[in-house]
Amino acid sequence: MARGTVRGHRVVGAGLVLLLASAGCGSPAGDSGDGGATAAPPVRDKGPVCVGEAPADGVRVLRGGGFRLPGGTGVQYAGASADGSSRTATLREGARYEEGQREWKVAVGARVPLAGHAYTVRQVCSYRVVLEAASARDASALAEAPASMTSTGGEADAGLCFTTNRAVLKAAADGFPAEGESLSLVGNGGVRRFPTGLSLTVSYLDAEAGTAGIAANCAAVPVAAYEELRVGDPLELGGVLFEVTDVTEAVVRLTRPAAPRP
Repeated sequence: MARGTVRGHRVVGAGLVLLLASAGCGSPAGDSGDGGATAAPPVRDKGPVCVGEAPADGVRVLRGGGFRLPGGTGVQYAGASADGSSRTATLREGARYEEGQREWKVAVGARVPLAGHAYTVRQVCSYRVVLEAASARDASALAEAPASMTSTGGEADAGLCFTTNRAVLKAAADGFPAEGESLSLVGNGGVRRFPTGLSLTVSYLDAEAGTAGIAANCAAVPVAAYEELRVGDPLELGGVLFEVTDVTEAVVRLTRPAAPRP
């Protein structure tokens, strides 16, 4: 748990967060004679932010997180790559990470088989991948209304967390600040909870580098792990798009755009 904030140092929040974004690694100091190591700075995403179009009833798998699917399986957005003109994503089978899971490097139009169920990749973004169920039965199951619109915590919230149901998505959106307003997440290791079961934690703040990490959980599943977030970066939480507008020693501030980003 974080014990405070210190300028120029990364402050780590509560919980284990999968570091799935690009990160620098130590390299020998060469002939400098200091015997130390220098850390390469993280490589920024080259874009484009998104490729493809997201269907209204698409399954939105968030960066670094997983999504439970009909039939008892799931899918994770495990990695991303962009070269300035195209974008691909690495998808991993299963809602949570386990050793030995299959992975696929995909682009828009790819078909992904998941435990006998097929999904087509319709959009690949830096912050999400949108899938479309190939069968009407799976699409119907994803859109099914939950038994209750009240969150009780844990796996019982699966119907609120892993759905394309319009009423649930509206309830989730209504739990956030209105368009044009901001959501401030404090980097003190605390958990911010929302009405449809989503919980958010600031995994770290680095005011000097201007970067932050945000971890999201829902129904006992890590549904997003955004790393190396900077001012201007887009991200999605609970079906709602945000933009990072400030990173300080104590808080990361997200603003809900008045006009949704792609």
